[in-house]
Amino acid sequence: MIDDPIINKPSALSFDNTEVAFSHMSDPVLKKAYWLFKVINVNFLVKIGPPMTNFAMKIGLPITGIIRNTIFSHFCGGETIKDCESTINNLAKYRVGTILDYSVEGENSEKAFVETAHEVISTINRATKDQKVPFSVFKVTGVGRFELLEKIQKEEKLTEKEEKEWERVKTRVENICHAAYQAGIPVMIDAEESWIQDTIDYLAIDMMQKYNRIDPIVYNTYQLYRHDRLAFLKKNVQDGQKGQYAVGAKLVRGAYMEKERKRALEMGYESPIQPNKEASDRDYDDAVKFCMDNLKAVAFVAGTHNENSCMKLVNMMREQGIESKNPSVYFSQLLGMSDNLSFNLSNAGFNVTKYVPYGPVKAVLPYLFRRAQENTAIAGQMGRELGLIIKELKRRK
Repeated sequence: MIDDPIINKPSALSFDNTEVAFSHMSDPVLKKAYWLFKVINVNFLVKIGPPMTNFAMKIGLPITGIIRNTIFSHFCGGETIKDCESTINNLAKYRVGTILDYSVEGENSEKAFVETAHEVISTINRATKDQKVPFSVFKVTGVGRFELLEKIQKEEKLTEKEEKEWERVKTRVENICHAAYQAGIPVMIDAEESWIQDTIDYLAIDMMQKYNRIDPIVYNTYQLYRHDRLAFLKKNVQDGQKGQYAVGAKLVRGAYMEKERKRALEMGYESPIQPNKEASDRDYDDAVKFCMDNLKAVAFVAGTHNENSCMKLVNMMREQGIESKNPSVYFSQLLGMSDNLSFNLSNAGFNVTKYVPYGPVKAVLPYLFRRAQENTAIAGQMGRELGLIIKELKRRK
């Protein structure tokens, strides 16, 4: 049993309630977050940060400790699953679940792929111990070579060596999903770039057909900033109903917008990205509504930092008489981001999780830099985070 945190219970859900939002942070931690977001809010520093950091590491400057105590400690749970225990327990005090996300990126060897698959299964094993870790997650590029996935999507003929390599990738994905099925722990397969996403979708749907016969164990991720994903989601659910398996869906807006548009322009094909933010918001909210209207056939995680989308889903659940703890509906945000959403939603009784990245500091840096650049690209996101922290610092005075 988790003890109730000592916080004021609001009479109505409000994402402006900073007392609830930052109740899990001590004064020193909140002040450190203030300075961190102050720096991140300067776009120029975010852009020059990665090359400067990489250069400093190459010439041997001792900056790993600085990174560990600043950006890493705020956005990551630690370097190992064991390191993440204090974060898991702190979140659980406020009824926020943890999704352990092994966030090592850029590794490209067979040895690294095998190690990552083992690590993902370790997160599943950790999740079986209690209800504090309700999901697991992995990226297919963590267990298979990007170029191979791309070649398969292009339907190019594989060499005999590549055929064997592809079989090993499928086996690793299968082993992860089988472990999740045996443990009864849902596992989410993250979305990636559009030019390998068809291959990922193929793997995800194949695993759903096998392991989602009774409960939704395997979740695919739908990036609604792509103009074709709403239709794809609807088709997946329709196919699931015909095939008598549940669809697990993680709904996100997307994470590769600038890269996608640039590649489409350079290679002369239609960009898969929506023409504007309004179109992305519309499809995201329509995807949520579609899932809500089909809860017998689909379980979903609303992975969003958008306040309007969160409130729309809350209102939808209330209007339809769906209990806040319905196991088919979860909200999710990243550790260190949008605490005003996560903690106010959990305080109001809804299912909430935080993605908790972890891994060796140097290996997680590409992930951290990508996240910083993504969030500074979202109009007003960093300013909103900073403003809420300032508001809470003033309230505590």
